[in-house]
Amino acid sequence: MTLPSHEVADLGLSGAGVRRVAWAERSMPALRSVRERFAAERPLAGLRLAACLHVTAETANLLRVLRAGGAEVWLAASNPLSTQDDTAAALVAEYGVAVHAWAGMDTAAYDRNLVTVLESRPHLLLDDGCDLVNTAHSHRPDLLEGVLGGCEQTTTGVIRLRRMSAEGELRLPMVAVNDTRTKRMFDNRYGTGQSTVDGVLRATNTLLAGRTVVVAGYGYCGRGLAERFRGMGANVFVTEVDPVKALDAVMQGYTVTTMDVAAHLGDVFVTATGNRDVVRREHLESMRDGAILANSGHFDLEIDLNALDSLAVSVDRGVREQADEYVFADGRRILLLSEGRLVNLGAAEGHPAAVMDLSFAVQALTTEWLARTHTDLSPGVVEVPEEIDHEVARLELAALGVGIDTLTPEQESYLNSWRP
Repeated sequence: MTLPSHEVADLGLSGAGVRRVAWAERSMPALRSVRERFAAERPLAGLRLAACLHVTAETANLLRVLRAGGAEVWLAASNPLSTQDDTAAALVAEYGVAVHAWAGMDTAAYDRNLVTVLESRPHLLLDDGCDLVNTAHSHRPDLLEGVLGGCEQTTTGVIRLRRMSAEGELRLPMVAVNDTRTKRMFDNRYGTGQSTVDGVLRATNTLLAGRTVVVAGYGYCGRGLAERFRGMGANVFVTEVDPVKALDAVMQGYTVTTMDVAAHLGDVFVTATGNRDVVRREHLESMRDGAILANSGHFDLEIDLNALDSLAVSVDRGVREQADEYVFADGRRILLLSEGRLVNLGAAEGHPAAVMDLSFAVQALTTEWLARTHTDLSPGVVEVPEEIDHEVARLELAALGVGIDTLTPEQESYLNSWRP
């Protein structure tokens, strides 16, 4: 068998990868249902897809759906620390996906792999963080020829796309998969909340009960973080720049304050804002001995790593797995998790497969819709049709064995009329 284009750590790991992918599939019934239909109907036949996604077992099950639908798929990693090398090998050797990704790659290799998958001359782009789209627009606009559109999976990526669109720079219709109600509720809130706590615990084995945890950002991810840390017995502080979100946090019983104040009080700090320099030099200078820093935002910019390096007189790399200890001149120690990258994927395994089942079912159905309707769309950020959101919710409820009511004809008529 001729293997697709690839650059992975070790194809010999494919057997372990297949077992990992199969384990994840057990918790992904909605996506399995979509794959069965795609295999019968082949809605993506003749299309080439370039993807920049976390190379995990859950992602592998999404790509199996797209392959079942007839697509040729090329994959690069969206984070150097999240790649599962056995999953990457299985995707190449068993599932026919062209993969250019391996765990721990440097920045140069990361950027090169983005260009490699774009050079496949794709028709559709699947992005997670907007790096693929950004690379094509900023460095290789020649590779945009023939691209019909794409999907964006994460909050940070949608923010970047909206800025590109506002400045007239976005040359494609890009569907904001992240912004569906199901994705924000399930993936951002429950997935990020649980997997981030998991990452902090795996990297530090710290007791959270009675500790003060500072959550920076109270969007959907921040809400999930605050809920899960409070559920573990932590005293949760929230920092925000949006007054409405800050008010919501207050009404939920959290202590809302500024990072300047929280820096003196926190034991654990977790950022989830989508912005840069949330934890800055002045905050680092006032943190307690033993403070733990973690990031659940997409990019490693939320904690000022340059300031942390300059303040340290020594660094113990890997004092624990996925944990580096920075020692300051006054003897204080600050523990940085997963190099300031996504802690839930660097120190843990990311979202549970049951969470990604919903998110990737939305992604698969949206890709099908985009392939069918791209000629009707203009460059810019496009919302996922509501019927896809509802369909995925129905699939998940069916998998859970949950039934819901339906409107009677009289109720339908009442809701669609203003007349008494």
